[in-house]
Amino acid sequence: MKFVAVSSCPTGIAHTYMAAEALEQAGKAAGHEVHVETQGAAGSTPLDPQLIAEADGVIFAADLEVKDRDRFAGKPLVDVGVKKAVHDPTGVIAMAVAAVEQGIVPAQATRGAARGSGSGPATKVDMNAPVGTRIRQWLMTGVSYMIPFVAAGGILIALGFMVAQAAWGNTGAIEVTKVSVTDLVANFNVLSGRDWAGVLFHTGALAFGFLVPVLSGFIAYGIADRPGLVPGFVGGAIAGAIGAGYLGGLATGFLAGFLALWISRWNVPKGVRGVMPVVVTPLLSTAITGIVMLVVIGKPIASMMSGLTSWLNGMSGANLILMGALLGAMMGFDLGGPVNKVAYTFAVTGLATEGLTAGAVQYRVMAAVMAAGMVAPLAMALATFVRKSLFTHAERENGKAAILLGLSFISEGAIPFAAADPWRVIVSSVVGSGATGAAVMAFGSGQIAPHGGIWILPLITSPFGFFVALVIGVLITAAIVVALKSMSPSPIAVAEEAADEQAALVGQAA
Repeated sequence: MKFVAVSSCPTGIAHTYMAAEALEQAGKAAGHEVHVETQGAAGSTPLDPQLIAEADGVIFAADLEVKDRDRFAGKPLVDVGVKKAVHDPTGVIAMAVAAVEQGIVPAQATRGAARGSGSGPATKVDMNAPVGTRIRQWLMTGVSYMIPFVAAGGILIALGFMVAQAAWGNTGAIEVTKVSVTDLVANFNVLSGRDWAGVLFHTGALAFGFLVPVLSGFIAYGIADRPGLVPGFVGGAIAGAIGAGYLGGLATGFLAGFLALWISRWNVPKGVRGVMPVVVTPLLSTAITGIVMLVVIGKPIASMMSGLTSWLNGMSGANLILMGALLGAMMGFDLGGPVNKVAYTFAVTGLATEGLTAGAVQYRVMAAVMAAGMVAPLAMALATFVRKSLFTHAERENGKAAILLGLSFISEGAIPFAAADPWRVIVSSVVGSGATGAAVMAFGSGQIAPHGGIWILPLITSPFGFFVALVIGVLITAAIVVALKSMSPSPIAVAEEAADEQAALVGQAA
């Protein structure tokens, strides 16, 4: 059979492409032809319409609403989450085959006006899911659109600091913050390192200025669709202006979303319906959000943010190491899942705190989270090289890919191992990742860029300590997983090892 598929995950970084590869390989192994369109952070190349026309069925492995899904109308469809395709691609292919054989075309496959099927921003919120699941989906919608701003802004600021230190010396990180944007525009000198430092720093700082509005705006969008965007963005801007930070952005995102949803559902006269989406809904929802934020909840939330910042900056010694261990363990627990994302989001949003100094705890938190998130895939790769006999052929191949994924701070590189042997891999990952988080804090490494892994090592303060902490966690995790697997080797791995030995003996005899 021929299948076309679309994969997408909230961040569009790892699961999107892992699901695509898994489906293609599982389809090939089962004798089917699978073509996948990846709707990831790097954009997407639409499937050839001829491939869609010739396809027997369609697979959606998506946590966001599929763009232009009406292209697939009339085809048997399987719609699963992206993690299902990563963990059980063979099962997904079997489901797709069954859907084709039964000839069942789900109603949602023929929707012409499906949410997210047009050119607007994509999101996927199951309104029939439990309340807790929907809250997580709304939050992840905001976080997924915020991350590119964080990555671009953080790396630009870090590069600005690097150039500033070359131009001013040790005080460069302080001096560049004093450079006026107005002076840069009026007197920019292409040969001046100080001016280039100012350009990089201020560009990154302006990108960071969008973090809270984007977070708030797309939480509201996840709740109310387009009517939520204006009050969400404005509410986030107010949160930033009064110092309420990301906590304020979370509050305004939900407030604006539910207000916009409620107002857009009013039963109004026909003469008013035309102006509801462009005038009435954004006007009323924005006004109410602004009033509530400025008059009622803004000041308490700003005080909470101030207290949280003071608490973080006041931490030292054993308390910081304990925090690093906790955050590291969370990063290693579910490898890109909800717990991992909580730790990562905590670190990322901390970077948006105003007035951070060069050695702020928030930067150390980010470094601890990043290093810990790199441990599991690198450790699994190391283990497959050290004790090949404990792993299947497929796991050994996954180990090769996990090297690049781990170095790039993509924790999901360890998911194939965790899916095949959950408790051994997760226990090992939690212990090793926690050790790395604690070590990063102990060594005092800091990181202003929220992504990039080993490739942005020059942007990390105390890079040697960061590297040593990473190595410590990788060695611990690899040692534990090898020890646990040695106690009870995988039957498949044992059988494959025996087959390899037999083949080797036959080859020698020949």
